[in-house]
Amino acid sequence: MGDLGLATLVVIALNVLVSFKGFSDKSFFNKYKFNIADIKSGSKYQILTSGFLHVDTGHLFVNMLTLYFFANVLIYNLGAIAFLIIYLGSLLLGNLLSFFFHKDDYNYTAVGASGAVMGVLYSAILLQPDMMLGLFFIIPIPAYVFGIGYLLYTIYGMKRRSDNIGHDAHFGGAAGGYFLTMLFAPWVFESHMLMVILLAIPIVVLFLLQRMGRI
Repeated sequence: MGDLGLATLVVIALNVLVSFKGFSDKSFFNKYKFNIADIKSGSKYQILTSGFLHVDTGHLFVNMLTLYFFANVLIYNLGAIAFLIIYLGSLLLGNLLSFFFHKDDYNYTAVGASGAVMGVLYSAILLQPDMMLGLFFIIPIPAYVFGIGYLLYTIYGMKRRSDNIGHDAHFGGAAGGYFLTMLFAPWVFESHMLMVILLAIPIVVLFLLQRMGRI
């Protein structure tokens, strides 16, 4: 983890350049952020462009640091092209899920690469479930414990909708990383079947809650 390859560098550079442009140019920021009203009016590009904007440097730093630590797991196992597809696919699925849950809230806006980064993180967990993560950068925990716990917390956050965090984009991104990894690395079914099943549980729970109108 933590090897800054060319593909990772390109993604980080795009995020930094677009985000800093948004920091200094509010009209640019407002044009390309995720905005339900704008998207429904025809600005579909915001579903993609909002994933390269950030609220502030702290928001940008955390997302890019997480990407830096886990992108190489995907690149090493699947290659740079698959990494980029998983990154962009998770970004799009995360924002599409946000649109689905907030389509009637014309005041809803969001920015950030969190969905894409979560997709990369969950893909890395599937590919290398025995790796350890540092909770709060200090407490070592197995990657799969973090993965399952975070997805369950995300469902809780989606139900509450009271902390201004885009949990649905996080969840959609994680689901994107999960399913795209299944596509690119079907060998995980045999090698890491238990992790495949465990990480699928929160996805099934979310689907059932949505079908029952509980979220």
